[in-house]
Amino acid sequence: MLEQQLAPVVAELEIWRDRSLTLPLWWRDDDATGPSPALERLLALTSSFEAPLHLAVVPCWAHPALAQRLQGAERAFAIPHGWRHENHAPSTEKKAEFGAHRSVAVMLAEVEQGWRRIEALFGPLALPVFAPPWNRACPAVVDRLADCGLSVFSVFQPRRQRLAAPNVLEVNTHLDPISWRGGGVLIEPEALAATVADHLRARRHARADNLEPYGLLTHHLVHDEPSWTLIARLIEIFMRSGVARWTSPIDGG
Repeated sequence: MLEQQLAPVVAELEIWRDRSLTLPLWWRDDDATGPSPALERLLALTSSFEAPLHLAVVPCWAHPALAQRLQGAERAFAIPHGWRHENHAPSTEKKAEFGAHRSVAVMLAEVEQGWRRIEALFGPLALPVFAPPWNRACPAVVDRLADCGLSVFSVFQPRRQRLAAPNVLEVNTHLDPISWRGGGVLIEPEALAATVADHLRARRHARADNLEPYGLLTHHLVHDEPSWTLIARLIEIFMRSGVARWTSPIDGG
């Protein structure tokens, strides 16, 4: 059943292969704070595909045991996921930790503090990629990310420009298998496959920037069994196609 549901992705990747096209691919997983059985499953899955994992860690709540665990993992990196993952937007607006609701100076201090904590905990595994909670940050914060020591900005949806701010590359995520508006359940595989095929088609026809790595966004702490199964099968399709190549947001076009 799943094979049939994901057939549109297979068909589109066959066109890519026939035309000798290459899809840069990266993997970001959000909301990590410490070791867990779900993290172990995520690390095992990424290892099976030899995939670099970019774990978006909430700096304020990051446990040293998480850093110790990643030291023993292959191709696992930590990036700052905001500061406290705390919503400061009013109930009438979308959630945001770094929206236009607080002093810019206060927010920038938190961004820098978060990055310094990730650096201190994870050492060489820390990458200067800022992934704000809920995938949004106001322009006043984004414009100053380089001043905080960060060189990449990552949210959700295809980027509109290569640079998010001076000296800050934008490398977003594009595919999240979870329906958050639907209560945090898995998106129907047929709908997910149609979305992926549309994304790939847009890149093939130069309606989207294929220099930007195609980003898989997962949330290991909320995955149920169907979610794990779908993610694994989808990545297997990508890698068996001969089209996809793992990359890093640091080298994101």
